[in-house]
Amino acid sequence: MKAQFKYAFLAGLHTRGPVFGVIMIMNLVFIALGSAGWLPFAASVTAVSLGGVAIAVMMAFNIISDVSVAGHMFSAPSAYIFALSPSPRGKTLFAGVVTMALMDIATMAAVIASEAALSFNLAGEPAGLLVREAFSQNAAAFAQGLYLTLLLIAGYLLTLMIIMACVAAGKSLFYGKRGGKLLTALFAIGIIYVVSASPLLLAPLGGVSRFGPFFTITLGQAGLVCYVVLLLVQAAALFVLTARLLERKINI
Repeated sequence: MKAQFKYAFLAGLHTRGPVFGVIMIMNLVFIALGSAGWLPFAASVTAVSLGGVAIAVMMAFNIISDVSVAGHMFSAPSAYIFALSPSPRGKTLFAGVVTMALMDIATMAAVIASEAALSFNLAGEPAGLLVREAFSQNAAAFAQGLYLTLLLIAGYLLTLMIIMACVAAGKSLFYGKRGGKLLTALFAIGIIYVVSASPLLLAPLGGVSRFGPFFTITLGQAGLVCYVVLLLVQAAALFVLTARLLERKINI
C-alpha cells in the first residue's frame, strides 16, 4: 500500500511541485516585504494581481497533475505496474484518489491563504490579522465556515469520483463494444443526472420549488449537514463502483 501512495505522490508532484514552489516563494517574498512596509502601493497592487493569477495557474497545474496520477492507473506504461501487482485495484484507486485530494486541497489552500495575506497587506493591515480573524469569529461564523469547507471537500471528492468512474467504464465496461464512446457518454450523463437529482431525497428536511423542468431545494441547518453526508455517500458509492470495474477488466 505504501508503494501505491509513493507512485501516486511522485506522479502528482512531478508537475505541480515546481509550480507550487515558485508561487509560494513569490507570494511569501511579497508578504514579507509588505508586512515590513517596504512594498510601495503600486507594487502591492501588482503582488495581489499576480497572486490572483497564481491561483488560476495552480488550479490548472493541479488538473494536469491529477491527469498524470490517473494515467498511472489507466494508461500504459505505468498502469502495467498496477495491473501486475497482487494488490487489489481498489487499493490502487484509493491511493490515487487520496493523493490527488490531499495535494489539490493543500496546494490550493496555501495559495489562496497567501493571496488573502497579500490583500491584507494592500489594505494596510498586517498579514497576521488573517490568522487572528480566523480564530476570533463567534461560534456561528466558525460553524458556517466549517460547513462550507466540508461542502467544498465533499463536492470535490464527488466530482473526482464521477470522472474516475466514467474513465473506468469507458476502459472496462464499454471497451470493444459497438458505440462504446456513446455508451460512455450516456453513462456519464446518467451519473450526473442522478447526482443532480439526489438532493430531492432531502425534501422532508426542506422545501422544493419547481422552475419548468428544473427543481431546487431549500434546506435548513439539519438539511445542510445531511446534504454534505449525501455527497460523501455518493462519492463512496462511485468509489466502490469504480473499484469493481477495475477488478473486472481494464484496457490499458
